Amino acid sequence: MPQAILSVYDKTGIVEFALGLQELGWSLIASGGTARELRRANVEVLEVSKYTASPEVLGGRVKTLHPAIHAGILARSIDADHEELHSLGWEMIRLVAVNLYPFQQTISRPDTSVDEAIENIDIGGVSLIRAAAKNHQFVTLVCDPVDYPRVLDEIRAGGVTAQMRRLQASKGFALTSGYDAVTADYISRLEDHGTSPLYLKAYPSQKLRYGENPHQSAALYAWNEGDGALGGNLLQGKELSYNNLLDLDAAWRAVLSFDKPTICIVKHLSPCGIASATELVTAFHSALASDPVSAFGAVIAANVPFDGLTAEALGELFVECIVAPGFSKESRQLLSSRGNCRLLEISNNKIDPAYDLRSIMGGLLRQEIDLGDPASLNELKWHVASKREPGETEWTSLRFAWKACQHVKSNAIVLTQSEATVGISGGQPNRVDCVRIAAGRAGERAIGASMASDGFFPFADSVQLAAEVGVTAIVQPGGSVRDAEIISAADAAGIAMVTTGVRHFRH
Repeated sequence: MPQAILSVYDKTGIVEFALGLQELGWSLIASGGTARELRRANVEVLEVSKYTASPEVLGGRVKTLHPAIHAGILARSIDADHEELHSLGWEMIRLVAVNLYPFQQTISRPDTSVDEAIENIDIGGVSLIRAAAKNHQFVTLVCDPVDYPRVLDEIRAGGVTAQMRRLQASKGFALTSGYDAVTADYISRLEDHGTSPLYLKAYPSQKLRYGENPHQSAALYAWNEGDGALGGNLLQGKELSYNNLLDLDAAWRAVLSFDKPTICIVKHLSPCGIASATELVTAFHSALASDPVSAFGAVIAANVPFDGLTAEALGELFVECIVAPGFSKESRQLLSSRGNCRLLEISNNKIDPAYDLRSIMGGLLRQEIDLGDPASLNELKWHVASKREPGETEWTSLRFAWKACQHVKSNAIVLTQSEATVGISGGQPNRVDCVRIAAGRAGERAIGASMASDGFFPFADSVQLAAEVGVTAIVQPGGSVRDAEIISAADAAGIAMVTTGVRHFRH
């Protein structure tokens, strides 16, 4: 009688699978929780502790970690292995159904303690998977409930094929390597991750038509198996390109920084308009007005479901892609006529993972994602450095500008009126040129505008130029050796200047 061991956290389909094995004459061993689930369904099962004659110990930390189990899984179908097992009173185990504690889901909850996370690191399950996968010539591993029916069908048809066993073994090693990567990352972040080895596991998601240019090949990899672009669902349009994905990522990250309904328009990885309002359509009109020329052929992100009014407001504007947490029925109908406009729906508004990776010659750079001012340097730490304090309207504009500039390439300069950008520039080698470009885009709207700079001003020239175009309030990190000269220039122009104590470079 062939023997199987069942030890699963996710019990989806396990009863039906066990009943199928039982009907086919298999003898079943199961760990405590799985055994109880099966007995409730009248499945005949021998508990692991009975089979090994060893109780579960350490509050369940040790259940299946026993030579009787692992020798049975690792034994080859040769006489010597069979005789050795028989002399010890053990039997071969030819099928292993197992899945793991939900470590990633556990650590994704903001209230998870370190102790709780540690207890959700699976040891026995990973060991079972690796043992069965190693011995896949003789043992069938099933580590995904979706595969139960397929395995049962092959057993009914005469036995699990070598091809299926290899497929399941590959799936098992992929699962454990990904699980280990997530665990290693979590443990490293408890200390200084810069001194820890970097373990990565990404799943091929999509072969892209090409990269930034047609002569460059490219592919999309996902952190979670089966995930699509940005973890979302493409509702309409052809496949997203390499450049589309970069722009969508930049736009999506930007809108997630704001609480009110917000639109961000991105072209070539640069925001050309960001605006918030009580209604999404109002935010769109304001974001578009920031730089309507650059908006042609851009991507648009919204942090609330895209509605019909906003879809209608697009007018004749050519848009490559729109990303939002949802699309209303009316907006889907209106946008369906735009066959070349891709619609990407992302239900998860959490930025995951919590770090950036960039390749350089000979290695990788890793850093935590900039999610805005750290809690220790939040707005309570802002300092009015000038003689004049900002007025109420200027404070609103400064807060918005400060968030917006964090999503613009350094040297970032953002001009705002209320909660909308009117001029944006970044990516220039010097900051005064960025002020000049942003002011040029703003035109007359620079009069009475607030300005944010992602880094400190090395000289007073940027402040003097801002004063010339009509800027009345500035927010910047401060910390320049010429701070006194820069603040003096603001005072001379009657500009209210606030320092934040934190910078937001985006290279």
